[in-house]
Amino acid sequence: MKTFALAGNPNSGKTTLFNALTGSTAHVGNWPGVTVDKREGVYKSGGARANIVDLPGIYSLSPYTPEEVIARNFILEGRPDGIINIVDATNLERNLYLTTQLLEMDVPVIIALNMMDEVEASGDGLDAAELERRVGVPVVAVSALKKRNVARLMERALAMPAERKGRSVLDTGRLQSAVDYYEKQGKSSPLFRAVKLAEGDEEELKDGGAAAIRADICAKYGDPEAEIADARYKYISSRLSSVKTRAARPAATRADRADRVLTHKIWGIPIFIVILFAVFHLTFSEDLFFIGAIASAAGSPLPSFADMGFAKLGESDIYANFGIALASCFYDGAVFSPGVTLTNLLNLVLGYASYGISVGTEAAGAAPWAAGLINDGIVGGITAVLGFLPQILTLFLCFSVLEDTGYMARVAFILDRIFRRFGLSGRAFMPMIMGFGCSLPAMINTRTLADEKERTATIRVIPFFSCGAKLPILTAIAGGICATAGFANVDLITYSMYLLGMITAVVAVIVMRSTTMRGEVPPFIMELPAYRLPGARNLMLHLWDKTEHFVKKAFTVIFASTVLVWFLQSFGWNWRYLGAENMQQSILASLGQLVQPLFTPLGFGSQLNEYGWVFAVAAITGLIAKENVIATFSVLAAMFVAGFEGTEDGVAEAVVMIENTGITWPALIAFIMFNMTTVPCFAACATAKAELPKGRFAWTVLFWIVTSFIVGSVCYTVLSWWWTIFLWLAAAAAASAVIILKNRGVIKFPSLRKKRVE
Repeated sequence: MKTFALAGNPNSGKTTLFNALTGSTAHVGNWPGVTVDKREGVYKSGGARANIVDLPGIYSLSPYTPEEVIARNFILEGRPDGIINIVDATNLERNLYLTTQLLEMDVPVIIALNMMDEVEASGDGLDAAELERRVGVPVVAVSALKKRNVARLMERALAMPAERKGRSVLDTGRLQSAVDYYEKQGKSSPLFRAVKLAEGDEEELKDGGAAAIRADICAKYGDPEAEIADARYKYISSRLSSVKTRAARPAATRADRADRVLTHKIWGIPIFIVILFAVFHLTFSEDLFFIGAIASAAGSPLPSFADMGFAKLGESDIYANFGIALASCFYDGAVFSPGVTLTNLLNLVLGYASYGISVGTEAAGAAPWAAGLINDGIVGGITAVLGFLPQILTLFLCFSVLEDTGYMARVAFILDRIFRRFGLSGRAFMPMIMGFGCSLPAMINTRTLADEKERTATIRVIPFFSCGAKLPILTAIAGGICATAGFANVDLITYSMYLLGMITAVVAVIVMRSTTMRGEVPPFIMELPAYRLPGARNLMLHLWDKTEHFVKKAFTVIFASTVLVWFLQSFGWNWRYLGAENMQQSILASLGQLVQPLFTPLGFGSQLNEYGWVFAVAAITGLIAKENVIATFSVLAAMFVAGFEGTEDGVAEAVVMIENTGITWPALIAFIMFNMTTVPCFAACATAKAELPKGRFAWTVLFWIVTSFIVGSVCYTVLSWWWTIFLWLAAAAAASAVIILKNRGVIKFPSLRKKRVE
């Protein structure tokens, strides 16, 4: 079976084409030795089969970034049967620069002219047949989004000859000595290597013999790298750009008018904040159109099902009122948002499943410890986590839509003005915003940042952009606050916590880039992608990947963690089963009481009653996987309330914890912020260690711990005693003064580094 590599610029539609070719056969791993995602799949159509490897998005094959090194090494050493070069037809000249480099390799190449539907919609024309004649390799006009000509593309790819001799658009006469050298060495693609050598490619300069030849090449060229780049662009503009004809356009297109508003230097940021609120409102609000709030303000609150005399969702007799339970998923005194509605529907199913398992264990006459393990340890923990899946997917879907439409790239552009003042370029925003989905790919994406100190600072603050795994903590605790403290809107609390996390990230970056991570801000140059409607199939594949990852995690790491927590809180040091009434004698209680005082400055330490250790334990288990926090609550809630029946959304569990520990709402806010900003899950830590320079990881862990304690303490003290804000402001002013004086050389601190012994 033949193997084809997909190569193309970022935003060229490469991922869309990959999904169109591979569909459900796609799987994700890591490239050998590195943590950059490796996506592979199988193309199947009739009797045709082919392996498809999705290379990282690159602008060139000069190995300045890990992505470029991976793409280059796979083509040169992996020996694919062909390269499918995805070219954005709406931005032809810029994309063809990579094409001119691929043509220099001894590998069959076929060009997929993608986004032809947009070219046609704009009234432009592009002669694919003429382009094919000029470049000398097959060219197929496709629309990956609409799957137009995708089958034709693969048909021509599979029909390509097994071998192809690379040729260059450059005048390679001055490179012949290098070509001869590589041919004698038996190296693959000698012409490509010779051009790279002339450009000063570090990979080629590792060969001492080749380095000696480059000295002769430089004598002939002067500045080979600049001359070669200039020659490529001249060839593209003079020989290839004429295959595209452009229709007459008005002075300002719709995209231009949209950009005037969305990227406005004053209104751009407020618009982004409003859009962000809309995303959270659609995900978390229990009053979607503010109908309930408006009715209450008018003095005529809308009746809930309880007011009508029916059972409410979550009460024990719900199982006899399925119709009311189902209706309560959509409305109960107000219209629920899509995220809340989907969560309620899933929780209804999980509630019936949990109830059935509980009845089954009782009917089977299971021993108390066995029934506790099944119902409280396994079922309760896993369903408490799975219940948040709809809201996680709703949030992820909204961010995916914003990214696919091209809006997020514009947010990076407008934030560059602000970030640059704090020592970061707007490019750093892209991995940060990816942190809302998952910290792992976000940290990997920092490889696009050229400055090492900027990368380190960005990796450290990515966990502050709360990922989907932290969402159960936010929604459950926010729901608990609303239920016990009389607040009205869960979505406002959740939105505020996300904003506070982002503010914390900005403040932390300012401090780092003013002290240990000082450095020049690299220039920020990026192409704003065209506005596009996201493809439904593409979005669904993204959601399926997220669901698969979350479910696997629920039934592996979280499953093992909840069983361990149940065991530790159900048995004492004498290894006897204790039951709920003796929980204070459990192994978990003794361990929790040991670490509980550490969290006193944050409000959930020694000031709580004898059961206050449960918050310390939940925070510690969250270091393994953040979903464990609510899973731990679910396990422990059954010990506080005999026959406890949670609603699988974590709110009931949070309420039980609040009522039985005496914790205040400021301490609950501090608990949320601590979990949002402290050491992330083990998987994210492993990724950070791989991505950070040597010796930085230990300091990064310390940074996370210190930051989370400071942020949690500020939240608790200021919300409990408002006047303490002046003390924190005074401390911040003093720290700022020290930093400024240190940077100006007025204050000098002794170096902690060991002096080298001569």
